[in-house]
Amino acid sequence: MQTFIHYFLHLGFPFFIAYGFFRKDWKNVYLILIATMLVDLDHLVANPIFQANRCSINFHPLHTYYAMMVYVILLFFRKPFNIIGIGLLFHMLTDFIDCMMM
Repeated sequence: MQTFIHYFLHLGFPFFIAYGFFRKDWKNVYLILIATMLVDLDHLVANPIFQANRCSINFHPLHTYYAMMVYVILLFFRKPFNIIGIGLLFHMLTDFIDCMMM
């Protein structure tokens, strides 16, 4: 169930964010939110790259609290930067929820 929730929050819930808050341009917003998944490329610098019960928060470079402060700052810029900030922060929230479920 944890895996289903994790991937639903990463891939399914951004649709509801896009459609709920950006109805006029929801398709582009959804694509931007999905593109923020690229933040997980920082997992490639970890050793080992994948570990089943490892919490990403504050372990990977782009999942640190310092990086999250930058993501908050993005919220105050114009489109598409604020949407990128929303996507990155929601990604961190999803990973945090995953950590809490471990």
